[in-house]
Amino acid sequence: MKGSIYTFQIPRVEGGSTISIRVTWSQKLSYNKGKFSLSVPFSFPSFVNPTGQKISKREKILLNVDSGTGREIVCKSNTHALKELRRDISKMGFLYESEVMKWSSSNFSFSYSLASNELFGGMLLQSPLLQDFDDRQIFCFYLFPGHDQRWKAFRKELIFLIDISGSMKGPPLESVKNALLASLSKLNPQDSFNIIAFNGETYSFSSLMEPATQEAILKATQWLNNNLLPDGGTNILLPIKQAFKLLADASDSIPLIFLVTDGAVEDEKEICNFVKDSLAHGQSVSPRICTFGIGTYCNHYFLQMLAQIGRGHFDSAYDADSVDFQMQRLFTTASSVILANVSADAFKCLDSLELFPSGIPDLSLGSPLILSGRYTGNFPDLVKINGTLADMGNFVMDLKVQKAKDFPVDMVLARRQIDALTTKAWLSESNDLKEKVAKVSIQTRVPSEYTRMILFQADRGEKAPETILVRQVANRMNPLKQVDKEGQKIICLGSLGVGLGNMIATAKNVPPGSEEGRPLEATEKVVKAASKCCSRLLDRCCCMCFIQTCSYMNDQCSIVVAQLCGALACFECLACCYELFG
Repeated sequence: MKGSIYTFQIPRVEGGSTISIRVTWSQKLSYNKGKFSLSVPFSFPSFVNPTGQKISKREKILLNVDSGTGREIVCKSNTHALKELRRDISKMGFLYESEVMKWSSSNFSFSYSLASNELFGGMLLQSPLLQDFDDRQIFCFYLFPGHDQRWKAFRKELIFLIDISGSMKGPPLESVKNALLASLSKLNPQDSFNIIAFNGETYSFSSLMEPATQEAILKATQWLNNNLLPDGGTNILLPIKQAFKLLADASDSIPLIFLVTDGAVEDEKEICNFVKDSLAHGQSVSPRICTFGIGTYCNHYFLQMLAQIGRGHFDSAYDADSVDFQMQRLFTTASSVILANVSADAFKCLDSLELFPSGIPDLSLGSPLILSGRYTGNFPDLVKINGTLADMGNFVMDLKVQKAKDFPVDMVLARRQIDALTTKAWLSESNDLKEKVAKVSIQTRVPSEYTRMILFQADRGEKAPETILVRQVANRMNPLKQVDKEGQKIICLGSLGVGLGNMIATAKNVPPGSEEGRPLEATEKVVKAASKCCSRLLDRCCCMCFIQTCSYMNDQCSIVVAQLCGALACFECLACCYELFG
């Protein structure tokens, strides 16, 4: 949530008034050793407490938990004294309420597990909503590894590809090194590894795959200290080709390529095509590719696509402080695979099928397997799942198919669908896919690369139109640019996406995090613009909207379609829709 701060002022507040602010966001739950964990910022700085007379304050947290699986929820830990309100196997409700003299100084955390030691899964189905632009059915397929430690993880043949370009100098590279050493220490002696550092050239720890003995890991530590010297540009294709050659003879194992970079390169599509071609002629368990992006200058969608093609995983860190933890978390997921080459026979019998992501990832002890999509046709009552075990034996399991009840599958999976479609749109450069991403974004109110946020001013008492068509705006639609449209003011707040990488910053070796100074300036301008709009025009309302930007149609003259996120319901209201990433 760091770097995603939204601020606005409420003018002309009279004494004794009650100000109510509602914020809605979606956040990923973390998963570790069978536990799901939620952490919500709930600590307030001391200066928000009024000085002088001590006034009693009330804190209140209402927590509803729905596992969506039908399995019993087992509470593990929480930071606040929660009172159980209701319990219904897979659903629970809690309440925390307290009179305090000072606002909370600790964040709210809650963790739970599902009551099953065995591997289990299921298939949830949901019909599209009436206002859904896509009339296909929705499904969510999931597998949970459970707590049974008898499951044997695959032997690993692992290659780390570490970016040592000039921009990685300092905390980013030190954090990567720490995470890499911690990951090496978790390998078993029967595993093997190698390390390739790269900038414009490549530097290999060994010409062969090395067994993960204590002696080899000690040598690797010394090699890292002597050779991870940040300098030069970024060439990702060269080390990937070398890694595929080293893993060409891998057998009875999970070959794994672990790519870490902070930059964007010109030949990203060529890299994706090379990996596709290489995997098409691979072994029974082809190399998995996991990617980790640092900062916002790397192309997150290229890294996601590379991980999808390689049936691996993707993660990122936007600041150096979180690199170590999140990189180790990704390694734990990638290195504890217990079921590979997962497939579902029922998928072949459907009339049409679209998967998010496009390939089915492996099941790991470090993370559940979740796959969603759209389809036409009919699922049977039971879906047969097949996979390959660590001993290369075959795994078969029947999963029950059921309708999702009071569980918004489409909203829970909206971020996943948008990311998967955006990676396809980036690779194919398809205008139809870009438009589809924008429609999903507007419908679910989840930000995307092809939508923007605006402040739209409407007359008090008038219902805002469902769609606002603004022509010839995108060519002058800079963030925070005010546009007059038939007497109505529209303030463009810019994109909330991560972007498609920055090759100019990469070429100049600009360190990740250098862009952090700009959002603060932008936030201050938003505050000023929103405050000015609200305070001057007492007969107007402001509403935050998503707009679809179709700049791919014409760079000079584009069409922008805006859709309100919510109806204008009250005097001087500001409705915000956004997502924070866990």
